[in-house]
Amino acid sequence: MTSQTITADVAGTWKLGDLPVHRIGFGAMRLTGSAAFHLGTPSDREQSIAVVRKAIELGVNHIDTAAFYFSSLRSANEIINSALAPYADDLVIATKVGPFRDYSGEWGTWARPDQLRGHVEENLRQLGRDHLDMVYLRRSQQRWDSIAEHFGALAELREAGLIRHLGISGVEPRHLAEAQAIAPVVSVQNKYGLHEFDPDTDELLRICGEQGIAFVPFFAIAGKGAERGPSGDQVDEVDAIARAHGATPAQVRLAWTLQQGAHVLAIPGTGNPDHLVENVAAGALRLTSEEMSRLDALHREGE
Repeated sequence: MTSQTITADVAGTWKLGDLPVHRIGFGAMRLTGSAAFHLGTPSDREQSIAVVRKAIELGVNHIDTAAFYFSSLRSANEIINSALAPYADDLVIATKVGPFRDYSGEWGTWARPDQLRGHVEENLRQLGRDHLDMVYLRRSQQRWDSIAEHFGALAELREAGLIRHLGISGVEPRHLAEAQAIAPVVSVQNKYGLHEFDPDTDELLRICGEQGIAFVPFFAIAGKGAERGPSGDQVDEVDAIARAHGATPAQVRLAWTLQQGAHVLAIPGTGNPDHLVENVAAGALRLTSEEMSRLDALHREGE
């Protein structure tokens, strides 16, 4: 498949609350280096800025970021600010709060409910905005059985006008119901892809579709490589389907993800302009029902 003339609108649109976005978006984690956080070599700043601007040129209007996306030399939020401010009216920037990294890059204690305002204000400062379009509460799976107190704190910041819409991340179906009893949830963001089967996340995907809530998977391409990037594991089934379409395995993984439902939004991240073009073009790839069945079976097996 050709990639050069394909733009993000080809995948269709969805609304995050009242904010329409193209279903192919952009994840900012990999703007800071060859791997996330301090795990790789810091990126070339000018190239990262060029990648963000190219994403906008290709019609991307949904960017996913976080204040804790930084390497020893680069900050994803600073790069976005430098590349795009003043921001276009139709651009939706989503961020996440909860996790914390100190200036040396070490992970610290996850935020208490009373600390979330500081996380929100830090994102506002770095992005140069007076409010945040979309904020996810990223759940600490090790510490938070309930998210009610934390989500309630974000709901108060929404009422104060610092946040427009709320989402939750790294959660189970029960957490969605818990959050919805406090304030509207417009998006759920969990790890999801061909590489891994999790019954709770598959159930969330279904529930979100029924309720008109966006489902935004992360690591759809990276798979088991997670923060370090694609693991390089070769899967014959994926490779064969990619060859049949003249596509890359990464494009097949993204296409399979998008075909899980009209409410599914993709946020592939990269610091490579060529990969960006390929990722956006994946929105035009239509897998056959037979190919989807083969990949669905692969997903259930968890590779």
